[in-house]
Amino acid sequence: MNATAPRALFSYRPYWAQRYGIAPFLPTTRAEMDELGWDSCDIILVTGDAYIDHPSFGMALIGRLLESHGFRVGILDQPAFHEPDSFHALGRPNLFWGVTAGNMDSMVNRYTSDKKVRSDDAYSPDGKAGLRPDRAVIGYAQRCREAHADVPLVIGGIEASLRRIAHYDYWSDKVRRSVLIDTRADLLVYGNAERAIVEIAHRLAAGTPITEIRDIRGTSHVRPLREFVEIDSTSFDTPGRIEPIADPYAMSPEREAAPCSTGEGAPTDDGTLVKLRPRKAPDRATSVIRMPSFEQVSADPALYAHASRILHLESNPGNARALVQRHGKVDVWINPPPIPLTTPEMDALYELPFARIPHPRHGGAKIPAYEMIKFSVTILRGCFGGCSFCSITEHEGRVIQSRSEKSILGEIEQIRDRTPGFTGNISDLGGPTANMYRLACKDRAIEAACRKPSCVYPDICDNLGTDHGPLVALYKKARAIPGVKRIFVASGVRYDLAVRSPEWIKELAQHHTGGYLKIAPEHTEDSPLKHMMKPGIGAYDRFKELFDRYSAEAGKEQY
Repeated sequence: MNATAPRALFSYRPYWAQRYGIAPFLPTTRAEMDELGWDSCDIILVTGDAYIDHPSFGMALIGRLLESHGFRVGILDQPAFHEPDSFHALGRPNLFWGVTAGNMDSMVNRYTSDKKVRSDDAYSPDGKAGLRPDRAVIGYAQRCREAHADVPLVIGGIEASLRRIAHYDYWSDKVRRSVLIDTRADLLVYGNAERAIVEIAHRLAAGTPITEIRDIRGTSHVRPLREFVEIDSTSFDTPGRIEPIADPYAMSPEREAAPCSTGEGAPTDDGTLVKLRPRKAPDRATSVIRMPSFEQVSADPALYAHASRILHLESNPGNARALVQRHGKVDVWINPPPIPLTTPEMDALYELPFARIPHPRHGGAKIPAYEMIKFSVTILRGCFGGCSFCSITEHEGRVIQSRSEKSILGEIEQIRDRTPGFTGNISDLGGPTANMYRLACKDRAIEAACRKPSCVYPDICDNLGTDHGPLVALYKKARAIPGVKRIFVASGVRYDLAVRSPEWIKELAQHHTGGYLKIAPEHTEDSPLKHMMKPGIGAYDRFKELFDRYSAEAGKEQY
């Protein structure tokens, strides 16, 4: 797939509406638009979360980014989905609708694992539940189409990202179609979508029809397959058979006939010599991987597992190929993943003029998700763990994107100076994993060519740099900032990496733990850990030994 080469995130010529300047908050009502002197919005973002102008919340991050490019961005946060008129509140967007369920999948947000309705919603004022519909992306997309059917519709966020191909839906206990089909959206942006959404906005502003925007990385769309060479996914990743579990009480003749038998029923080698002939690899720019169709994965668990594996194999931005999956009479096309942001791009993104508080229209309501993170700082994105039960790698990618030390320390000072209620404690310096800051492959060429789903399983790759020195230096400078009493680390710890840098464990135990450190060994037995692609319990034991030792050296009793 000949996807466009990435352009520096802030290198575009600003849209003409930049003359209106920076909004104190992105408008959520017509009255707020009038105060800004706007007659219309260029882009309207619809989200299932209450609007909090803070970089930890997707609608604010994307909204402020688009604003920095000169676009007038309005936000419909938690619109009354059963009232069509609420989607007319900001008028007709000039360029496109941007729809997301919010920071969480709407079904996970509303239901427990027992499929019982939750009594609260951490992303709503005062934790009130029921302010977003089930499968919110689908519901919101339908309302946007009803309001202004001619306006391009772009969907994104974690709910859309993880449902970009045919997927198993726990709540209905069946395989569902790609959310692209159910929403009839023009484009789906997946993963960290800053590059894609900025490129889409500028192309639409330049007059390019949405139907011609088909070559942007990190996007998915419905299109006919023309002038491309198809590669059958089963030609390089053969699906296995799903055999019934062998009966341990079966009689000997039955066991000998089993597929795993070493008796007479075992497969034999007939001595035939297999001749291998080199094949010319198809041109990546004109080839696409054909995955099993929605109908096939719905009917065959082995093909479903195979399709999921292909999605993970094609996740490295350096070598991933385009994917296509048939849904009835149409093809869902998935372009290669986005190129990760550079450190200067990450810095500029997180240094945009966020108010860092909820929108004033929420009054004095407490929004639990904000209360939890308002004194925290994101220092990195991504995770190269590739754990089989986790969606972080699938959504954010496995290449770690880190901010600079200067940018992080500057945000801590902003929290100290601007965030109401700050008492001197930073609740977290972290990200998806606390201790992957600035960790990367030692050789960028190897990283770009790598096809492994994990850099740390079954063991830490020899090509992975594991030096925690930059993170230790960051911690020391952060806790030396005047007015800051304590810097806590609340993000998850990858302890198999931590034991490679005892000095980081020492810093963590003696300065960044408040008596209890929560980590997740997941299990104690090798078999479940292997299936989860997690390190053995020995790594946990070694980490605990070091943590206890350094805690004792500091005279702390910690657990």
